Amino acid sequence: MATSSGEELMAAQKRPKIALVLGSGAARGWAHIGVIHELTRMGITPDMVVGSSVGSVVGGAYASGNLEEFEKWISSLGRVDIIRLLDAKMTGGGFLQGTSLMNAIKKRIGDPNIEDLEIPYACVATELGTGREVWLREGSLLDACRASIALPGMFAPSRCSADRLLVDGGLVNPVPVSLARAMGGDIVIAVNLNGDLIGRHFFVHSSDDSTSEEESDRQLAEFEEKDSVVAKWAAKMKAGFGVRLDSYISSLRRKESPDPGLFDVIAGSVDIMQDRITRSRMAGEPPDIHITPRLGHIGLMDFDRARECIEEGCAATRRKADEFRELGDTL
Repeated sequence: MATSSGEELMAAQKRPKIALVLGSGAARGWAHIGVIHELTRMGITPDMVVGSSVGSVVGGAYASGNLEEFEKWISSLGRVDIIRLLDAKMTGGGFLQGTSLMNAIKKRIGDPNIEDLEIPYACVATELGTGREVWLREGSLLDACRASIALPGMFAPSRCSADRLLVDGGLVNPVPVSLARAMGGDIVIAVNLNGDLIGRHFFVHSSDDSTSEEESDRQLAEFEEKDSVVAKWAAKMKAGFGVRLDSYISSLRRKESPDPGLFDVIAGSVDIMQDRITRSRMAGEPPDIHITPRLGHIGLMDFDRARECIEEGCAATRRKADEFRELGDTL
């Protein structure tokens, strides 16, 4: 007769492994936190987590056991805080260097080796020279995240060797279901942030916060004058790109204008690319549960709208409650 511990071991061996896949989507990626919270409330604990671009960062915070600290930080970010993290770089293949951002992330989640994380983890990047999809499954967590978020034109590529540059994983696999299956995921829960974006970046203007546009401009001018970090950043913008700081800030809030700005065009182009790639990849690699937060009103660089994104992540997961119930005891 089998012992109770033996029965428990057999049951654990038979239980399907649950993989959580967190997709790309820049500022919309904060919705992943809401998804994780709602899964926890449902009693669902992923056996592994994989991510692409911003999904790699949120996934890393979760897998390292630091999601709560990370959430507190991103929920406190305002527009000026975001500017201070964006270290402009005139050379090196990208508009932003990314060092300040990664240092800030390191303070919240540390820099463990991927193989030492509490939950099996991996993320996706793209090899710039060949276009090949790269799966990052060992080594520095921060280095892997830095490579996965290196959006072309925005962040400088990540150099992993003398002749190898890595860029954003969303270029080749925005929602990496294939990686989750390769890691042994039997039931794949995928979060797709790119489901309702096309065209909305230009034509849907969400309500701003309580700060009026005029007041925001006034505050920005004050910071540019008094804050040395922001002043230097603004000077680099003007000298290197001929772009005023306030034109960049228009991408952090919805500003009524008949013509898109530089960053609006970049953001809209990225939305189109990721939507088309996501549709193609997921047609051949469907997840078992497909969660699609409604985030078309959130811009690529709206990182100061974390609470809104997190709440929609929770809501989107609740909308899939019937599908979770159908899976029943397997979860």
